[in-house]
Amino acid sequence: MESKVVTVLYFAAASTATGLTSEKISIPDDGLKLSDLTEVLNQHHEGKGLKGIIETSQWSVDLEMVEDPDRVLLRGGEEVGIICPVSGG
Repeated sequence: MESKVVTVLYFAAASTATGLTSEKISIPDDGLKLSDLTEVLNQHHEGKGLKGIIETSQWSVDLEMVEDPDRVLLRGGEEVGIICPVSGG
C-alpha cells in the first residue's frame, strides 16, 4: 500500500533554508493536522531554522490561504505552500 503524501511548496526564506522549492512528505494514514506539519518539517530539515520561518509565515492548501491551521486535516494528495512574509520597496 502506498503511503499518503502531501507536496510542500517552499517560497522565499523557506526555499532558501531548505534548498528546495518543493518536496513530498509522508503523512500518517489517518491524516495530519496542518498545524502539526511544522514539527514534521522541522525534524526533516533539522538545524536549518525552518521552524522560525514557518512561525512567521502563512499556509496555503491547494491554492487557498489558511486562516486556522488547527482546523485543517491533511488527508494526502494536497499541495501545501509555506508563504513567507515579503517586504517590498
